[in-house]
Amino acid sequence: MDDEQLGTFVSWDYVVFACLFVVSSGIGVFFAVKERKNPSSEFLVGGRQMTCGPVALSLTASFMSAVTVLGAPSDVYRFGGSFILFGVAYTFVVIATAELFVPVFYRSGITSTYEYLEIRFCKGVRMAATLIYILQTILYTGVVVFAPALALNQVTGFNLWGSIFATGIVCTFYCTLGGLKAVVWTDAFQMVVMVVGFMTVLVQGTRKTGGAASVWEVAKNGNRLDIFDFDPDPLRRHTFWTISVGGTFTWLGIYGVNQSTIQRCISCKTETHAKLALYFNLLGLLVILVCAVFSGLIMYAFYTNCDPWTAQSVTAPDQLMPYFVMEILGDYPGLPGLFVACAFSGTLSTVAASINALATVTYEDFVKQCCTNLSNKASGWISKGLSLSIHGMCGGPMLGLFSLGIIFPWTNSMGAAGGLIVGIAMSFWAGVGAFIYPALDINTRPLSLSMEGCLQANSSDPTSAAILWTTGYCNSSVFHRSSLADHWYSMSYLYYSAVGFSATVTAGLLISFITGTVCLQRFSLKISRYMAPFILSFTRISRPGPFAEKQPQNMMLPPHASQ
Repeated sequence: MDDEQLGTFVSWDYVVFACLFVVSSGIGVFFAVKERKNPSSEFLVGGRQMTCGPVALSLTASFMSAVTVLGAPSDVYRFGGSFILFGVAYTFVVIATAELFVPVFYRSGITSTYEYLEIRFCKGVRMAATLIYILQTILYTGVVVFAPALALNQVTGFNLWGSIFATGIVCTFYCTLGGLKAVVWTDAFQMVVMVVGFMTVLVQGTRKTGGAASVWEVAKNGNRLDIFDFDPDPLRRHTFWTISVGGTFTWLGIYGVNQSTIQRCISCKTETHAKLALYFNLLGLLVILVCAVFSGLIMYAFYTNCDPWTAQSVTAPDQLMPYFVMEILGDYPGLPGLFVACAFSGTLSTVAASINALATVTYEDFVKQCCTNLSNKASGWISKGLSLSIHGMCGGPMLGLFSLGIIFPWTNSMGAAGGLIVGIAMSFWAGVGAFIYPALDINTRPLSLSMEGCLQANSSDPTSAAILWTTGYCNSSVFHRSSLADHWYSMSYLYYSAVGFSATVTAGLLISFITGTVCLQRFSLKISRYMAPFILSFTRISRPGPFAEKQPQNMMLPPHASQ
């Protein structure tokens, strides 16, 4: 198929797309006017009066970014429907967050999650964790901003960096004006846009491929429905175990102890509302996940005889979804704009959440620590100023650090700091090594793609490009690979967080045992409480009378020791 056959943006597409930015900015202006006299605490956590409904929608929109809208269907298209198993991981993550982490943070009355680390350990641990979070969020936000900008560039020819700049300006505008309330309600609106955009693609894509039964049959014949693979090999990219276990650790690291998530939860009026927001959010996550997976299956059915990536109609897998959208919706003015708005909704919500969370931790963990006598007015201006200035390998160690504090009460500050360092080192060792030595096809196992139905303008043999693509896909095997590259660096990317978590917890407990006195003191106290009655009885037998008269009246003994 030729690129000339694809439609381009028309005026109605621009109108639909622009409405997303106008409404999002309008929400920011509304809350800026409504909350203009409130202090910084109102700005950062919404006065802790939010209800579960909008918070649930906001949580879903924030973590289902454009990376999901564009990347998940592409992953299903190339590797199959096993992506649906992330629903198992999402379920475990939400339960753990609601029942383990949120109660601790909510009852602490904190604004930044990293305040807990200073209360539990020391200020140094808090500062280190905050810096890691800021770095992690900035890097992740950069990816999230780039993905929809690439989609817009692909389907409209808009300037790539102009799209990135526009996204940053709009997000910063309504975050700075309206604070958390603006972010939450804007996310709720953007969540609706995401679902409508996905549903448009699902309906029209199914119609174009001959119906749901046809899509299912083609996907089955192409092995896209081979979902359950129970191979325990940690080197395999996607199996039941890598997704359900590794995916749980990965998402829990960037969700369960993430400032962006917790900040929304503690903005709720009660702890019950916070938990309900998380459980309703789980429904939203599953809806978006199902939409993304079925979009990938429909896209595969549509391109079953002519893969545009193999045919070099697109240059990257993430361009497959916008290319597909323009092909099936290009004849309907406004609908391509709706899908691009869908992708940008994920980006705006994620970036806005990141900006608001970064502003919060920077203010609470740095500015407020240095300037202790700020007035409410000054605090509000500084919080808004930070929104103007601040736009997974870290997730596992951060999860391990908070787990050390919450689950293991005998961990000391040295153990927490040492565990964090070891966890970060192990995660980056695995992640950077995998970047240098990519996993081979034997582990990633991409499924076959066909281009038999394509009309190649620059090749008389339509299968030659497929052969070149297949041999070029695993060109990393040409270079010499050590045993370390074929094993440690080739583990599934979903296990990086689990490695960081395990290393942090193990090292933290070991260092606490070696260096700390808390564990020994508590152990000694327990021993003394159990042994005191026997020691006292023995002393009374060996020295009756006089000992009882000389015994200090303030002697601390367990209640049952005096009986």
